[in-house]
Amino acid sequence: MIRIGIIGSIGSGKSFIAKLFKYPVFDADKEVRYLYKNSRECYRKLNKILPKHVRSFPVRKKELIIAINENKKNLKKISSIVHPIIREKMKIFLNKKKNSKIIILDIPLLIENKLNKKKDVLLFVKTNRKKIIERLKKRPNFNMKTFRSLKENQLNLSKKRRIANYIIDNNYSPNIMKKKINLLKKTILNERNSIRH
Repeated sequence: MIRIGIIGSIGSGKSFIAKLFKYPVFDADKEVRYLYKNSRECYRKLNKILPKHVRSFPVRKKELIIAINENKKNLKKISSIVHPIIREKMKIFLNKKKNSKIIILDIPLLIENKLNKKKDVLLFVKTNRKKIIERLKKRPNFNMKTFRSLKENQLNLSKKRRIANYIIDNNYSPNIMKKKINLLKKTILNERNSIRH
């Protein structure tokens, strides 16, 4: 199994790129949304550490954003509850998909939380700042303050670029991006196969 980790800035289009591979994707953000909506245990834990902000079930992302904006330390508190659960879900996903030729890891803090392995293929998604801001503004709970807090939590982008095996420029139309990913997929499969032989 080839594990491909998608890395890059918030709003660079990582999830879009992940889907283009047409292989199973572990989407951490989607898992987190599901957790907030469906896990009473997660709600109880968040309510315990942030009683002022998390008052009712299901957990609203808006409440967590307010908590992060009021105090940056709250981001660490939220992460300490959410990340171990997501780690567990990732294990289950990897087990289920162990026969897949390729799996895609779409995890915002893949490197920061040391969820990647040495053999993983890291793909850095490069997007210009203007496009990133445009994309983020379309998100329902977007505000610049939260964006900065989350950005500080992500490894320096130039460092991510340096450790990436491939860099993909996501400033083109969806059709062009489809072709680019298909080519890249072939390249990765060929490279991995030649290493084995």
